[in-house]
Amino acid sequence: MTKKERLIHAFHNEPVDKIPMGFWYHFSPDEDLGQKTIDQHLTLYRDVDMDMIKVMCDGYFGYPNPYIQKVACAKDWYGLTPLGENNPFITKQVERAKGVVEGVHGECCVFYNVFCPMSQMRFGTNEELLMRHLREDPDAVCHAFEVIAQDTMALIRRLIMEAGCDGIYYCVQNAEKFRFTAEEYRRLVTPVELKVLEYANTLSDNNILHCCGWAGDENRIEVWQDYPARAVNWAVYVEQMSLSEGKKFFGDRCVLGGFDNRREGILYSGSHEQIEAETTRLVREAGSRGVILGTDCTLPSDIDHERLRVVRRTLDKLAKNF
Repeated sequence: MTKKERLIHAFHNEPVDKIPMGFWYHFSPDEDLGQKTIDQHLTLYRDVDMDMIKVMCDGYFGYPNPYIQKVACAKDWYGLTPLGENNPFITKQVERAKGVVEGVHGECCVFYNVFCPMSQMRFGTNEELLMRHLREDPDAVCHAFEVIAQDTMALIRRLIMEAGCDGIYYCVQNAEKFRFTAEEYRRLVTPVELKVLEYANTLSDNNILHCCGWAGDENRIEVWQDYPARAVNWAVYVEQMSLSEGKKFFGDRCVLGGFDNRREGILYSGSHEQIEAETTRLVREAGSRGVILGTDCTLPSDIDHERLRVVRRTLDKLAKNF
């Protein structure tokens, strides 16, 4: 099988010649390094011999609409208007994605990291202001979510139709138990998140849902259970939900992950023998269909690539038993 065939078969719970894998980390979280960023993605892919690439949106976390700086009270959010699809915030990300897609010459699937509207707003303002305004005037803030969604959908369209990405890696956040009740989240946040994801699904049948455990606090993960995506990635160690448990929880969809992404995890700090043993355990626990090995979230950027190559070699050996 080619890498692309292997991944698509895993997406559809079909037999594979070996379990695919994919890993990623931030190269420059706060800035766009242009061609260097493209080259860094390609180097990681080739050095580790991965089956997919997830392109990071480093430098483009926060929604950069200048109007945000004028927001003084909750009702001011009604004045927010879209940036437009030709804004550098969009065009620069499309250029990055296109550079990575062209660099792999069709060898593997390429996905671009897209944050949900609420997270883009949170990154572009601050958490305290966003949550205060959401309590004071939820309709005004939800209007802002809708505006950000318009730009997000424009980005997605260009990523898939112009840059050639196979889909998006859609990062949903903000469902921590301390932040919302499940009912509040479904009422205030879910509608716009689903709007973006369902639009992405009209452009590609191969989108990945990432249920982010970024804060280290358990999410009300049930709020994302019915989000329509081909594959699902969540924080196994934060949510205390294994790959096999998650496969059942998310309706037998393809699952991505398994390894702890934190520095104390086996992948970063364990011996090569421990990494091999953990890889074997994950495969035996989750099975060989509808599984892609990866991590809960982004790895530390200083991880030794040899550790990731141990996973690759172990999966190659395990494939002989399929």
